[in-house]
Parts: sequence; structure tokens; C-alpha cells
Amino acid sequence: MRRDRDIASPLCRQSCSFQNANKVEVKLPTWLDRRAASLAAESAAFGKTNPSGARLARVQFLASAKLTSKLGLRHATNCNEPEEMKKTRVVIAGGGFAGLYAAKYFDKHLARRPDVEVTLISRENFILFTPMLHEVAAGDLSPSDIVNPLRRILRHVKFVEADVQDVDLNARKIRCIHGIGDADLELEYDHLLLALGSETNFFDNQGLREWAVTMKNVMDATLLRNRMVALLEEAALEKDENTRRELLTFVTAGGGFAGAETTGAVNDFLRETARFYPPLREDMIRVVVVHPGSYLLPELGEELGRYAERKLIERKVEVIKGARVASYDGSVVELNDGRSIPAATLIWTAGVRPSPVIASLPLAKEKNRVRVNENLAVPEATGLWAVGDCAAVPDSESGQFYPPTAQHGLREGVVAAKNIERTILGQPLKPFRFKTLGLLAAIGHHTGVAMVFGMKFSGFIAWWLWRSVYLLKLPRLAKKLRVVIAWTLDLFFGRDITQIITLRDVEEISDRLARIRAHRKQAASMATESALDTSTQTAITRS
Repeated sequence: MRRDRDIASPLCRQSCSFQNANKVEVKLPTWLDRRAASLAAESAAFGKTNPSGARLARVQFLASAKLTSKLGLRHATNCNEPEEMKKTRVVIAGGGFAGLYAAKYFDKHLARRPDVEVTLISRENFILFTPMLHEVAAGDLSPSDIVNPLRRILRHVKFVEADVQDVDLNARKIRCIHGIGDADLELEYDHLLLALGSETNFFDNQGLREWAVTMKNVMDATLLRNRMVALLEEAALEKDENTRRELLTFVTAGGGFAGAETTGAVNDFLRETARFYPPLREDMIRVVVVHPGSYLLPELGEELGRYAERKLIERKVEVIKGARVASYDGSVVELNDGRSIPAATLIWTAGVRPSPVIASLPLAKEKNRVRVNENLAVPEATGLWAVGDCAAVPDSESGQFYPPTAQHGLREGVVAAKNIERTILGQPLKPFRFKTLGLLAAIGHHTGVAMVFGMKFSGFIAWWLWRSVYLLKLPRLAKKLRVVIAWTLDLFFGRDITQIITLRDVEEISDRLARIRAHRKQAASMATESALDTSTQTAITRS
């Protein structure tokens, strides 16, 4: 019976005729005609007791197509072929923590359905584990250790590497650009989950965008480490003492998590690496952190913030409180209280803002973030959801909004994915509820501060806790093993101090990119001119 069902489809046999390549109708063999009649009777009886009639019809249609291929036949034009299934389109805009965890949930559930298509749009084809970003800058880890390819993680969710430009809420379309030539790409959606994250906010301060170094992505951390090595090399050859000290001065703007962790990592790297440069002395190195508050790490409270400050000062870091960076011209950092610091490097970690795409949407916002309800849906637009740094999620207990942290973002992504699934299936939605588990920060030299379930830790225990917790949260076993190996080697052989990217590399990449873009622009222009010439010639011929 199984062999017969693979050979012919009785339902499609009854509703279709067949033709060969010469469009001459071909009669099926007698034995097959008898077998088809027998199977038709069995299928009719089977359909009365089995509710999966649609699935049976599809199987039979595929079997019929297999038969016609074997016999060298093709379906006639009057064959009653099933219409293409209309799919519900779910689009996730953003591949950060919130977007990825939403995609991972869909990948295990909704994306497996044939009537649903889930697409993840991200400007990179990997997920960056940002809590370990400062360790790349410090040379403790390789850039590849803290990134995971999205295509390895997602099996059923469609991935698109593109940069989201804008969203048309009325037409339910999202426009992107992709590739070196910034080609346009437009996707339609039934449900759109905004998880676009945030970008660096320079607050329109003079010179910051042009001269400051940021710490938002893996390339920022990699370039910062290469920059430190390059400046050490340059300072070792410099004869002027003042110029040498300026080259070895690093200022960090902002004393939050990113600022404190980056400052500790930079300070450790410079002071441990300087011993390999005989012309340099440790007293030539100057590391400064500028923070507008009265103590560092305000998210952890005053006690742990002042502890972090003391530990940084013990390792010769200057802490300037109650001041802000006002401007930077590439050589001098100006503070708003009138003080100035000659420095070759300013690391900006003092502010972030949601994506410009969010700012352009005609929706209610809270501190530039889209206001959503407790179900993570945007009330003003049907089928629109928002999570992560670009969403203002209400906390019913405190009456405020949840903080835009990674632990909140990834859980918001899962809850939003579940509510989208419930909406499609016609089920009631569930609100987002979450209590912060804890906050951890590593401030360098095997020292950290942590607050977990209300309990406070500091010193080596907090540093060990930081590494243990984030190692467990790092996606994929392969990356966990690589990080453990790198940390172990670092204990015995020290950190990596090689300069992987040089100025020559940057110049070569820039020149090559410019040539490619110019070539593609020229090719597109020639194609447009050719199309116009063809249309003009066609019009002349017709006239």
C-alpha cells in the first residue's frame, strides 16, 4: 500500500488530465488505472474518519507530481492545483539580546509552522555579547570569542543582513538598505517587533562625534586595543616629554557600568604592557575617568560605587566627579567646570539614545523610547510590538518603567514572542513581569562589585561571580570553551599585546571600499542610460 501511494495520487488522478511535451493527452496504463480506482475508494473511506483531509490532499498531489515526472508527462492546464498558502509574516527588527531571544523562541515554535514566516533583520550577522566587550579591549579575549553567528543559532527563522531605515505603519512595510552599494530592500509584515536597541548619544557636544572613541560594538573594542598599542609604540619613539605624556593619557567620559569597566581594563592593559617598552615609565601613563555624579556606578548604590572608586584610585586612576566633558578637539579634553586635560584619547561612554528609526515614528514616547503596554504591544498600531532599549515598558509595581538592561531585554523579547504567537492563535495575552536579579561589574585587576538578590559583594569574590555568571550566559558551548581557554592562558602567559589593525590597513580598506562603491555607481548609471535608450528606441519604432 505504501508503494502504491508513492506511485499515484487517486484524488489528483480523478481531477487532472495529463499531456506530454507535444500537448497530446496520454492515457494512463491499465494497471495504474485499476490501482488508482482502488486507492480512490480507500481514500474516500479514510477521509470520513480522519480530519486531516487537507494534509492527505497535499500528500496525494505531491505523489501525482512525482508520477508525472517519472512518466515524462506534465499537468494539463485544467488541473485543479491547490493555491499557494497565505503566510502570516512576522518581522523582528534588530538582532541584539531582545531580538535574538524572541527569534530563538519563534525558531522552536511558531517558525516551524508552514503558514507562518518569521524574519530577523540585523545589520550584523552575529550577536555580540556586550558584557565582555571591555575584555576584548584589555586583550583578555579575542573579538571572535564574544560573537556568535546568527545563522548557526537559528534554523527556521529567516535571517536578513540589512540596516533598517524606516517603517511605514499604514502600509505595514519596513524599508532597509543592504550591501556595499546600500541597495534598497522592502519587507511587508503582519506583526513587527521593534528591537533596534540604542546608539551612542554625544549630546551635540563639540568635536565628540569626530574625535571620541566609543565602546558600543566589537570593532570599537578591537580598535581601542590597537590604538593603545599604537600609541605605546609612538610614545616609545617620541623625544618630547610633554608629547609623550599626552600620547599616554586616556580619558573616559562616564562612570556607569561601561565607563568603570572600560577604565579598569584600559588602566590594567597600559600599565602591564608598558614594561615591554624600555623608554617608557609607568608614571608617564595617565588614566582619568570623568563622572557627573557624586560616586561611580550609581546603579549599584553609594557603598559599592565608592568602593569601586577607591580601588581605581589605588591603581593610579584619577577620578573626577561632579563634572562633564564639554568638548574635545583630538588633543585637549575640555570640562564644563573650566578644567582641561591634554589627551590623545577620549573614550565616550556617557550616553545612549534609541535608534533614529524610533525617533521618526509617530508614536507616544517616554524619553525617546516607544511606550508599550504591559503586553509589550504598541497601543496606537495594530501588530506593532517593541522591546529592549527602544521600548518604555511599564512596571506595574513601581509605577515607573523597567531599566533598559540586557537581563530585562532578553526576557522582554521572549514574552513579546509568546504574545505574538498567542495573538496569531487567538489566545489571551500575558503581561511582562520581572524583578532584577542582580547587577555586576568588573573594574579590573581581579576586582569587581556585585549586588545579587539584594546582597552586596566586592573584591575577588565579586569578580569571580561576574565571570561565572556571564560565562554561563554566553551563547553556545563552543564559545564558552574558547573563553575558558583564553582566561586560563591569560593567567599563565599574560594578555595579548599585538597590534592586529594598523593605519595602513584602515587606509587600504577605505580606498578599496571607495573604489567598489564608485564602480557600482558607474555600473548602475550605465544600466539606467541603457534602459532609457532602449525605451526611446522602442517608442520611435512604434511611432
